[in-house]
Amino acid sequence: MRQNGRTVTQMTYEIGHFIGGKTVAGTSGRFADIFDPNTGEVQGRVALASTAEMQAAVDNAAAAQPAWAAKNPQARARVLFKFLELAHKEKEELAQMLSREHGKTIPDSHGDIQRGLEVVEFACGIPHLLKGEFTESAGPGIDMYSMRQPLGVVAGITPFNFPAMIPMWKFAPAIACGNAFILKPSERDPSLPMRLGELMLEAGLPEGILNVVNGDKEAVDAILTNPTIQGVGFVGSTPIAEYVYTTGTAHGKRVQCFGGAKNHMIIMPDADMDQAVDALIGAGYGSAGERCMAISVAVPVGEQTANTLVEKLIPRVESLKIGPSTDREADYGPMVTAQHLEKVKGYVGLGIEEGADLLVDGRDFTMQGYENGNFMGGCLFDNVTSDMRIYKEEIFGPVLSVVRAKNYEEALSLPDKHEYGNGVAMYTRDGDTARNFASRINVGMVGINVPIPVPLAYHTFGGWKRSVFGDLNQHGPDSIRFYTRTKTVTSRWPSGHKEGSSFVIPTMD
Repeated sequence: MRQNGRTVTQMTYEIGHFIGGKTVAGTSGRFADIFDPNTGEVQGRVALASTAEMQAAVDNAAAAQPAWAAKNPQARARVLFKFLELAHKEKEELAQMLSREHGKTIPDSHGDIQRGLEVVEFACGIPHLLKGEFTESAGPGIDMYSMRQPLGVVAGITPFNFPAMIPMWKFAPAIACGNAFILKPSERDPSLPMRLGELMLEAGLPEGILNVVNGDKEAVDAILTNPTIQGVGFVGSTPIAEYVYTTGTAHGKRVQCFGGAKNHMIIMPDADMDQAVDALIGAGYGSAGERCMAISVAVPVGEQTANTLVEKLIPRVESLKIGPSTDREADYGPMVTAQHLEKVKGYVGLGIEEGADLLVDGRDFTMQGYENGNFMGGCLFDNVTSDMRIYKEEIFGPVLSVVRAKNYEEALSLPDKHEYGNGVAMYTRDGDTARNFASRINVGMVGINVPIPVPLAYHTFGGWKRSVFGDLNQHGPDSIRFYTRTKTVTSRWPSGHKEGSSFVIPTMD
């Protein structure tokens, strides 16, 4: 049968919402199709929430949050410990669920889940992370101390490319701090976020503390304008990040938004070229390039370096193993939707028009038995220049551009001047050059002989420039700062009473 212009062989499931600790059907009457990236067919549908449904989730969260905040931090941490236990037991099933809707391979899905769980592990240290400061005898008989207290009800709007990792990056520290959380995941792959909500409930989280509300722009706007929601975290494209930030802050909310990227890798003449090529292949083409930290620009320094690099890259790109998401041996699987596939192919055509040399063209790749799937072979451009759109804009697909630099200063200037500043890498054997690069580069996350410099959970993740809107980053200590407010208390317990009032501002004298 046909539905919305696409073939539907079997409608296997329907996703609603997770509100107040219960799975509920959508009531708006609006739905979005969930596609199988391997076949292009509709495999289910997800309800798109109305403003009223979002309000129901907020009401549940607001009712449950005070009692949750009143629990001591260790009790909250025990729920997260139990969640970790349950998630690890179910990890293979979670990976398969993620893979079916997103299209990334099952091993890559395991990595998505694991990096999320590592932030949950960090949040289990909340008894220590919430400790305030104390000063005895700050003045005559005066003690001062600070407390970190939760914001109340907060929300996260998360993208399709990491349906496990980024939701956990958002809700784990927020809930550990004593907040209630509204998660609005991508409607493209909603099943795993729903299951995470159920597992948190099984772990002992009170009903209403974590709500999962599926939806589109109506749901997003309902979050941004709701007066009860005090903070919002977002990950997605830069135009939407800017919209979420400006709208949310205009409504008095604390907002952190992470947008697009154009991550460069500088390859110095002294680099281990085989190591650099291995890194570029994995970081450029893994997960079909659908990562905000993917390397999409290679910058070899000097003609000899560039020629050697390209010579080694061509056969590696041509021999990439592409397969269905169930193929554990595949380098990467299909892209998330047919629409996104066509967008990426359009960028490749644009690059040819702009004058770049397309050395490997993967646009005509088809997978036997999956001819209607969202598959695309790897593409490799050479002689890309900084005025081309394929250099300026985020492609978010298996496309690597080589931009040749005459010397180190020219190479450094490329990521330094680009409007995005998410991540950057350098491959070199020279410690002095690496140290100079790390110090000078105008980018938020730097890798030295590390292709995807995603910090571990106890450090903070975040880019610079138009890759981020807001002052505080994801996970690590910044996440605790974002999801709490500092209250400072000045106290005095005088032993006797002195008559008279003071009209002088208190000082340390």
